[in-house]
Amino acid sequence: MSTECYPIATLPHTTRLFRDFLAMGESANSPVRAWYGAEPFGSEWMKPATASAHATALADALDAQSLAFGAGPATLANIAKLRTGARTIVTGQQVGLLGGPLLTLLKAATAVARARQATAETGIEHVPIFWLATEDHDLEEVDQVSLLSKKSVETLHLNAKAHAAPVGNIPFDVSINALLDQASELLHHAPICNLLRECYAYQPANGYAPTFASAFARLMTRLFAGHGLIVMDAAGRDFHTLGASTLRFAIEHAEELEVALLARAAELEAAGYHAQVLVKPGASLLFLISEVKGAQNRQALHREPDGSWKAGTGNSATSYATAELLAILDAAPERLSPNALLRPVFQDTILPTTAYVGGPAEVAYFAQSAVLYQRILGRITPILPRLSATLIEPVIGAMMAQHEVSLPDAMHSTDDLAQRLAARALPIEAKRRLAATGNALDEALTAAQEYLAKLDASLARSAEVSASKMRYQMGRLRRLAATFELHREASLRKHAEAITLHLFPNAHPQERVLAGVWFLAAWESAHSDSVGLIARLVEEAASQCAGHLVIRL
Repeated sequence: MSTECYPIATLPHTTRLFRDFLAMGESANSPVRAWYGAEPFGSEWMKPATASAHATALADALDAQSLAFGAGPATLANIAKLRTGARTIVTGQQVGLLGGPLLTLLKAATAVARARQATAETGIEHVPIFWLATEDHDLEEVDQVSLLSKKSVETLHLNAKAHAAPVGNIPFDVSINALLDQASELLHHAPICNLLRECYAYQPANGYAPTFASAFARLMTRLFAGHGLIVMDAAGRDFHTLGASTLRFAIEHAEELEVALLARAAELEAAGYHAQVLVKPGASLLFLISEVKGAQNRQALHREPDGSWKAGTGNSATSYATAELLAILDAAPERLSPNALLRPVFQDTILPTTAYVGGPAEVAYFAQSAVLYQRILGRITPILPRLSATLIEPVIGAMMAQHEVSLPDAMHSTDDLAQRLAARALPIEAKRRLAATGNALDEALTAAQEYLAKLDASLARSAEVSASKMRYQMGRLRRLAATFELHREASLRKHAEAITLHLFPNAHPQERVLAGVWFLAAWESAHSDSVGLIARLVEEAASQCAGHLVIRL
């Protein structure tokens, strides 16, 4: 088993903002330095947060919830530490079906690793918390899970009924059991399938009808039981009461916060970046949850020019005075929900958060949320990058070694990789002759271009065009030779297909597409249980690779 750390730019479509964030410590004049609380790989981020002023109420709420999620001794011990002043390292994710993509496990592993690091280096206890994004309403994003068959990515959809309620509250019915059967087939009935059924199966005879939130919470609690991860669903009244001061500030100071966010967006754009969240005049940072025909409905709140508020659009919109919203907050704080920019501030009003662990999109959010932190809490919580990784199973690793393929080689289409493999598989004599011909041609063309450039500028331009065409034809000849080899050796394409399927599925990084349970099942095929892989991810997350890690299993 081994690892390799690659620059984050190895992954396609990595934003400049995220690259500059990771490299912040390399330059004292980094343009992103003012937008974040601390460098992600320095030691400044470990300055402990202020102890919680409501530690007992927080621990009581977490105790009750964690017991419902099936928490073990390590998790309950960490909650007890919160009662006596422990701080938190927090991460979070949407409640994806069957645990969501691999990045979910990577986030949780990073929170565990960073909590241990902060405890060891500050002498103050830190515990890891996984915040469930149950108040989100993007059902399409969580209503799917992607696993592998032998030749393709198989995306299973539950097709839950879409409505405007928070996704965490949406219950499963008997159709989840059919999806579990499909998943078990693709996971080759590995032991992890038993845990998935315990957490997700619809069992009316036992009185268990899981929701997206409760099933996800049970799964993550069990997977990280040995590491004491506290899984937290803050959607209820008890947690919203603890965070009510931030919700109140967002209502009472809406105009001030809007001005600050618009100024930060302009600042980002002036520096050549873009705002992750588009802030429009009149938009607020809040959603209002109401009962509509017996179901919850989550609607964005908008501010009107006259100072009133409106929930919903068109003829169905409802108007509220500021005093009415504040009355709702006092009576039922769980009815007010923060948007993506306010959520981290709301979170850190509830928790004594020393640092938050996030992915590239969350890092971008924090560049904007920083202005909210400063005005509401008077500080900025540092954000740390989650472990970014590609997991390579032994059989895929063997193929890569056979063909001398590295991760950057695999971050292309199957056709591109197949061409590379074929070019490398050409007979030595063919490669030598093609290389010699190409080098000789390039040398001759360069000499000719230099000579003609001395005679006349127009001749120089013509020579450049002609040389480009001849070099293109030489490259085409190399590709034709590789294509011949590809047809002659059918196994090359099969290997290219297998490598890209596992490492770059659907032309996206593995961590964003394939479910974490796929890798747990693969690990279990060679080991006794999934505990070892979780421990391995926590160990690798402690490495602080400032890029993308390749983990060979």
